[in-house]
Amino acid sequence: MERPAWAPRSIDISVPSVSRMYDYYLGGSHNFEVDREAARRAMGFMPGLPKIAQANRAFMRRAVRYAAGQGITQFLDIGSGIPTFGNVHEVAQAACPGARVVYVDHDPVAVAHSQAVLEGDDDADIVAADLRKPQDILRSIQVERLIDLNRPVALLLVAILHFVEDEDDPYGAVAELGEALAPGSLLVLTHASYEGIPLPPERAGGAVNVYKDNRNPLVMRTREEITRFFEGYDMVEPGLVAMPRWRPDTTPEDDDPYAFSGFAGVGRTA
Repeated sequence: MERPAWAPRSIDISVPSVSRMYDYYLGGSHNFEVDREAARRAMGFMPGLPKIAQANRAFMRRAVRYAAGQGITQFLDIGSGIPTFGNVHEVAQAACPGARVVYVDHDPVAVAHSQAVLEGDDDADIVAADLRKPQDILRSIQVERLIDLNRPVALLLVAILHFVEDEDDPYGAVAELGEALAPGSLLVLTHASYEGIPLPPERAGGAVNVYKDNRNPLVMRTREEITRFFEGYDMVEPGLVAMPRWRPDTTPEDDDPYAFSGFAGVGRTA
């Protein structure tokens, strides 16, 4: 298997990665055959996975514009993945010139590609770190350089928490990050769930098993379990809803049925 020039030497290109599978769903080019094969296997059970990925991105862009409209100029995007068109820094800086963005990911391809994309942008940077270790993120030189935690921050956890198993305490990690945020900060979150998927759960479960087989457990949580991440936050209208229903630009009914899989929400710290 030939290693492309953009692939860091340290990575095992024989093992699929969730961020590279996501890149494939979005039509990106930073993925390997092993990622495409796993993604196609998952799509065999759930053909709408690319639509779900697109709905996540569209929600993220609306939420970033909303945050900028609320006067927030600092963005911390954890589990940011491989940059594609319309990233947080592009949306935020278009809405608010000088907005500062720190991306966080533990996939070496996502980190390397982000570094290349962000070269020359003094207001954006990437940290190689893991959501499960909040202090590594909060104490990173990139966060210390760009983010003033005494002022409101938009914390983005888009399509990441469903890759953290309960035994790794995702609720604790989100709470620890939230405690570091100033009043008026926003938590922007999406999460996979069997609710809303236009398929029987056992069929959708086939796609979940593909991730499990790749040592990337995909944890489907209920609406109630996802709501728990917002403890201590005031929900922004319309609350925790299907992604296309969160402050839509167009009529949600026009969206693909798969776009309504899982939940999206924004909470504000008091």
